[in-house]
Amino acid sequence: MKDLKIGLQLGYWGSGPPINAPELVAEAERLGFDSIWTAEAYGSDALTPLAWWGAATERVRLGTALCQLSARTPTAMGMAALTMDHLSNGRMVLGLGVSGPQVVEGWYGQNFEKPLARTREYIDIVRQVIARDDVVTSAGPHYPLPYPGGLGLGKPLKPITHPLRKEIPIIMGAEGPKNIALSAEIADGWFPIFFSPAAVDAYQPYLDEGFAREGARHTKDDFEVIAFAATIMHDDVEEAANMMKPMLALYIGGMGAQSMNFHFDVFTRMGYGEAASKIQSLYLEGKKDEAAAAVPTQLVEDTALIGPKEKIRDDIARWRESMATTLLISGDVATMRTIAELAL
Repeated sequence: MKDLKIGLQLGYWGSGPPINAPELVAEAERLGFDSIWTAEAYGSDALTPLAWWGAATERVRLGTALCQLSARTPTAMGMAALTMDHLSNGRMVLGLGVSGPQVVEGWYGQNFEKPLARTREYIDIVRQVIARDDVVTSAGPHYPLPYPGGLGLGKPLKPITHPLRKEIPIIMGAEGPKNIALSAEIADGWFPIFFSPAAVDAYQPYLDEGFAREGARHTKDDFEVIAFAATIMHDDVEEAANMMKPMLALYIGGMGAQSMNFHFDVFTRMGYGEAASKIQSLYLEGKKDEAAAAVPTQLVEDTALIGPKEKIRDDIARWRESMATTLLISGDVATMRTIAELAL
């Protein structure tokens, strides 16, 4: 039977920092979890909490799921990863993603166009910084180094700090087919924000396309798939699903425009196109409660771990049999202990 690693998703903050994060991190270390992960949207950043909470650990890998490309120049991202890798004694895992046009253009004030080309160029520069084999240069056009203009005094530079490791694993967040294929080609792993063991056909062809490209770094046999499953232990499946539905309605209906919502597209490819359209229409009309009610319970069960312990045990078996290499969960200490008992 395939080993399935377990990770803890701490995510990004709501209106303030979670008061129980240090307790969860300590429990993840004690239980033998493989990793802890932080995220960012347009509030808390991913790196500061990861360093702060990670300082109290010795073994778990420390991952970002995800750092947004537009938040930092690629050289700044390389510096941060190199620094965190030293401070954690080689436990850094760098998760990267382009985010969406609403955040990139509305929050960061940057152009969202050509996300695939920007990602390829960005990751190449990050790897140059971390490897420190030579001065860091890039022909552009998105992140040209040195800058072709200005005072004309820019010069290629090499990081002052030597790396602890010349390579740090890079995990790409990707939802669209072309971006999933790109992750299989140039990254060391893939982070699907929504994953269903029952919908392998929604991902596998695009991963295979990336693995088949010339120069691909990995095959499916040594490629990480960090698959998130929100986790709610509850005797009543329907009640557990109802706790998840408002969040899913937000992503399907409100995280993006009607003309461009990558989360909506994911659920459509999973076979929930009719439901997704209804959810989106209701949400954009301001009928958030009705949108949540329109989320099928089966959709929740396909993408999350919900219900009583015995059901979750059986559901974990489906994730173990899938392409997932790490099951990324969320929840309180009691939930973490149950998942560790069932999965590790």
